[in-house]
Amino acid sequence: MRRVPLRRRIGALLSAVAAILVLLLVGSSVLLQQTRDEQHKVVVDYFTVLRAGNDGFTALIDAETAIRGYALTGDPATLQPLDELQSPRLKQESAASLRIVRREPELSAAYDRAAAAARTWYAEWAAPVQAQIRASGARAVTDASILQGKALFDRLRAAYQDYIAALRRHRDTARDHLQTETNLLFVAVVVSLLIAAGLAVAIWVFLLRWVVRPLDRLAAETRTVRSGDFDHVVRVEGPPEVEQLGADVDAMRQGLVATLAQVRSASDEVEAARTMLERQAEDLARSNRDLEQFAYVASHDLQEPLRKVASFCQLLQKRYGGQLDERADQYIEFAVDGAKRMQALINDLLAFSRVGRFSPGQAEVPLDACFRSAVHNLELAIEDAGAVVTADALPVVHGEAALLTQLLQNLVGNAVKFRKPGGVPHVHVSGRQVGDEWEVSVADDGIGIEPQYAERVFVIFQRLHAKDAYEGTGIGLALCRKIVEFHGGRIWIDADVADGTTIRFTLPVQARPEPVPVEPLVAAGSPSTPAVQEGRPA
Repeated sequence: MRRVPLRRRIGALLSAVAAILVLLLVGSSVLLQQTRDEQHKVVVDYFTVLRAGNDGFTALIDAETAIRGYALTGDPATLQPLDELQSPRLKQESAASLRIVRREPELSAAYDRAAAAARTWYAEWAAPVQAQIRASGARAVTDASILQGKALFDRLRAAYQDYIAALRRHRDTARDHLQTETNLLFVAVVVSLLIAAGLAVAIWVFLLRWVVRPLDRLAAETRTVRSGDFDHVVRVEGPPEVEQLGADVDAMRQGLVATLAQVRSASDEVEAARTMLERQAEDLARSNRDLEQFAYVASHDLQEPLRKVASFCQLLQKRYGGQLDERADQYIEFAVDGAKRMQALINDLLAFSRVGRFSPGQAEVPLDACFRSAVHNLELAIEDAGAVVTADALPVVHGEAALLTQLLQNLVGNAVKFRKPGGVPHVHVSGRQVGDEWEVSVADDGIGIEPQYAERVFVIFQRLHAKDAYEGTGIGLALCRKIVEFHGGRIWIDADVADGTTIRFTLPVQARPEPVPVEPLVAAGSPSTPAVQEGRPA
């Protein structure tokens, strides 16, 4: 029995319990139905028949009295009780009682005898007496006739009394049956409850033996392992399912032991890697500091000799230009141009290395003021390009005014520089709040940037065009990214814009001041020079 699967044991136990309960239910239902049938006989059927019999016999007595009164007085009013014999109520009661009486032969025979005696009394005495009185008057009825009627009614009375007595015997018998079946039903209910209680106890005992105790032992074994004794082997005895569960738990324990060993090994490796990573991070930080220091010192120290080279090259070009041969003039021009580009590269590199190194501190900076300064610095380039540079109301942000001016100057300068040939370039700067950030966009209608180069243009020294097509060092947008990231923002090229280029950058919202409108700005130059003004391009 120990090796029988638990589900089969429980299935057999529940099937036996269900069979017993079904038998108890069926037996109790049969007893209950019999009890209800006997109760209906006693309470409804025999009560109806007895009441109808008593009412009918009372009506017959009233009718007999009425006829004798009619024989004495000759007054037709005394015959009114005869009408009760034909009333619908008595007819309905008689029909209902007759359906019940016909079920029992003894009652049916007694009823037929009483009904025959009633018909005899009425046909042989009641009806003839009424006809005689109506024909000859009350004096026509003799004493012998009265005695005859009395004898007939006495036989009727005896027949009805026998019928009523038979009804009462049957009612008493049904009542005895009802009492017996009620007692049986009570006993059956008590026995059923006792059997149900016994079955419940049996179920609990079997479940305790088959399920609860083995699971308690398994739980105790599991708690031993959970307390830290991972070398404790989990063993449990019981049904096959519980033993299999114990085996699975022990397999899980073994897997956990193996995993813990791997975790310890991996933890040691991670700790070693973390130590190495921290050391490498320190080395990298030191290398970055040294590299930034080198870039700053190199760019700063190269300024003076480069200025001398550029100055003497320019002096050589000024004094001896045209006096040497054409190739010599070309060489001098190459030297002057290279010195200028080298000087511009060093200046950009110096500006790039200074971001975040020499910070005067951050404050509330109106971006419209930075925009004005940037446009003022680009005044000659804007005039040469005939560009129209406009701006919406820009917010006040938290940052360094010089760096933010440099940021806008680089973005607007690029927008003016990379314009389409033969047209009037338009550049528009706008800002809006998105969540907890200010989003500023610089949009132009220039030559645009291919999507595959949207990230490359922000890498230092990366150029998409030859230096003879568009001047520059390749540091401008890299410097923009460094300035934006120094302020805690991000910068990107809007890939959804098809015409021209739109560069967006974000700055954290430190406060919520009202944006200050940008007043019209006009670049220096002739009256026909395109203007830098408030609002979008017309």
